Amino acid sequence: MEEKYMVNDILQNSKDFAKILNDTILESGNSEFRQIIVAIRNMIENFEGELYKIAESKGYYLSSKKAEESEIIELKKMFI
Repeated sequence: MEEKYMVNDILQNSKDFAKILNDTILESGNSEFRQIIVAIRNMIENFEGELYKIAESKGYYLSSKKAEESEIIELKKMFI
């Protein structure tokens, strides 16, 4: 299997795992357990960010287009 496909597969799996961890955090009634899961999720997100930078630099992963300033302002208005 080519490196490109392996990297993209790992990125997708880490995104999926982060989603599962988020659900677990939201549903946890034990604050100590929740803190542990938050720490694990943060490690996964940091790993994912570093791998994403490498994948993007090698042309393995194309990010979505940058949002226009007007789109950002509109979105902010919706939540502020």
